[in-house]
Amino acid sequence: MNDSYSGKNGKVKVMYVRNNDSNTTNDRRKNKHLSAKNKKSSSRRSDRNNERLTDDPWKAISQRRDPVNSHSGISGKSLLDPEQIRRQRLEETRIYGEHACQAMFKHRPEAIVRAWFVQSITPHFRDALKWMAANRKAYHVVNEEELIKASGTEHHGGVCFLIKKRTGLDAEAYLAQSNKIDCVLAVEDIGNPHNLGAIMRSCAHFGVQGIILHDTAAMESGSAVRTAAGGAEYIKGIQSDNFATTLNKFRHAGYIIVTTSNHKDNIDIAKAVLPEKIVLLLEQESDGLTASLCQKGDMSLSIGGTGQVKSLNVSVAAGIILAKWWQQNKI
Repeated sequence: MNDSYSGKNGKVKVMYVRNNDSNTTNDRRKNKHLSAKNKKSSSRRSDRNNERLTDDPWKAISQRRDPVNSHSGISGKSLLDPEQIRRQRLEETRIYGEHACQAMFKHRPEAIVRAWFVQSITPHFRDALKWMAANRKAYHVVNEEELIKASGTEHHGGVCFLIKKRTGLDAEAYLAQSNKIDCVLAVEDIGNPHNLGAIMRSCAHFGVQGIILHDTAAMESGSAVRTAAGGAEYIKGIQSDNFATTLNKFRHAGYIIVTTSNHKDNIDIAKAVLPEKIVLLLEQESDGLTASLCQKGDMSLSIGGTGQVKSLNVSVAAGIILAKWWQQNKI
């Protein structure tokens, strides 16, 4: 605000009084000046910091890298095709049990993909561990709980192998390499893998080399292989989509088709004379052989007993008949 008045000498004296608005304006100018100065100073410090970061490549990289989430040691996306993983899983199976895995390593070590052991069993697998290490096969020494997860059972016997499945033979392929003296089993339907494992064990003991099944993959289930106690490695699976057709192929190759039942008019196993080449057709565990397959038999056997039970377990019946065949046609 301006104020003026006339003095004694007639001169006009002008006085300037600084009001609050003026103070505010000047403060703003001062602050603006200081802000610009601070920005320049900050910019120079930032430039110097950037120069220091550039001089130190490790700090520069760590400052500019985007944060990466931790994935327990695995980061990034898997490069494997999910469809490829699915196919691999279909081609693989897990077996367990000391005798089963020892036989597997002895006959088909190249089929082993991965292995798990508890510490106490490792001395029994020294050769297997050395071979897997030399051939870059992954194996793990784990505790009991981890092995149960890996094998899927509490009855793992201290070891589990992940292996490549074997493919079943067709009838023609098996007959092309069969022996003059030969016994083949045909299992129409078997729902219990332990029974199948017991049958394979008896087959290996009595020199049987082939089993006809609707699905030969059942021969490599963990339970069946463990029950076979190493015998599974000596048995070939013969794939059959139609039992009647497959049996005819074996008959034309000189095999006698032998069936079993409890009918009184059948030949008692104690009196039977079994041919050198037979296909032993085992009945279903529940209802026996279907009528159409019973008619395909060339010889029907029965196993005498007290009659206190309706029938024998299918694996026990197979063992009795195979023992008789082995005694008469010892290879």
